[in-house]
Amino acid sequence: MKNFDVAIIGSGPSGASTAFYLGKQGISTVIIEKETLPRYKTCGGGFVNRGRKNMPFDISEVIEREFFTVDSYFNNNETCYQSKKEEPIITMIMRDAFDNLIVKKAKEFGVTLLENHTLKSIDFMNRKSILKTSQGEISAKFIIAADGVLSPTAKMAGWKNDTRKLIPALEYEVEVSKKDFERLSKSVRFDVDAVPNGYAWSFPKKNHLSIGVLTTKKGRINLKEYYKKYIQTLGIKEILKEEAHGFQIPIAPRTDGFVKNNVFLIGDAAGFAEPITAEGISNAILSGKYVAEAIIESNLDGSLSEKKYIEKLHLKILPELKSGAILSKFFYHNNPVRNFILSKYGQHFNNIMVDILHGDRPFPKNVTKKLKGKIKEKIL
Repeated sequence: MKNFDVAIIGSGPSGASTAFYLGKQGISTVIIEKETLPRYKTCGGGFVNRGRKNMPFDISEVIEREFFTVDSYFNNNETCYQSKKEEPIITMIMRDAFDNLIVKKAKEFGVTLLENHTLKSIDFMNRKSILKTSQGEISAKFIIAADGVLSPTAKMAGWKNDTRKLIPALEYEVEVSKKDFERLSKSVRFDVDAVPNGYAWSFPKKNHLSIGVLTTKKGRINLKEYYKKYIQTLGIKEILKEEAHGFQIPIAPRTDGFVKNNVFLIGDAAGFAEPITAEGISNAILSGKYVAEAIIESNLDGSLSEKKYIEKLHLKILPELKSGAILSKFFYHNNPVRNFILSKYGQHFNNIMVDILHGDRPFPKNVTKKLKGKIKEKIL
């Protein structure tokens, strides 16, 4: 049986980043991955600058495109706000190459990668746990659940009821005509209201488009039909090839804790996707960094690691998710009050949102109070 200080389940941005930081400090770490890398991962692939600027190494080799402007459309294409920056606001990546790069960097510090290993069960003991995989057993003192929104590891560790808010999304990798691609490859756009209580997006990659739709609305909704309508909005006349991928995004964190026994939840397994844009890569990487720092700073003490990890989450991620949830409800509810505020302050709000995505400012505090002040202006 192989023994490690830390076993990380999943090789996405959260798990691979955790491994990178732990390996850099000489802590024996293993990544348990059910597939063979590189592997395709469903994701729009828009990596915002607030996440990229915190990367501990250069990612130029996996960048598909960079965009310095963002176009935000409201009221079904009637209103558009554009914000610009001198540095890229959104960097386009393909997750297979991006995830594999982080894993490669982690391996340079001695991290072990076990591919084609599916976690089957965990036996919890006092000071270590036995992880049974499809190819054998591994022991570890800490387990990091970085296995995404479905997270079988979380279920094995005792999170039986899912308290996150999960929303549906549909993403297509689309090849269009040369003329359409030339036209649509010049900008990143978000179309709020293209889907009820949600938005559509168009992310140009190196030679194709990532086009998707999502909704925060409860109940059944035919996202495929809204995708078809959005294709018409974009003016696409001919689709040469398209691949559809459905998935769920957790835009609200778990309410029943992020640590049980010696299992720590990070990334989508914890529910850390940002609620306004539903971008999850930045907080996935940040939560991976937080849990690694907690383990390192506690000198591998389990109780102290848990305490430090929760403290770090409360410094930034959790407060920002709370503010983001309030703003998300405001932006995605197409009603007269929202439209009035946007008519007066739309460009200002768009600039603030881009500042946040760019990492130039944190999510605002006292969001409810500020929005109520703007609403009073309409009443008075």
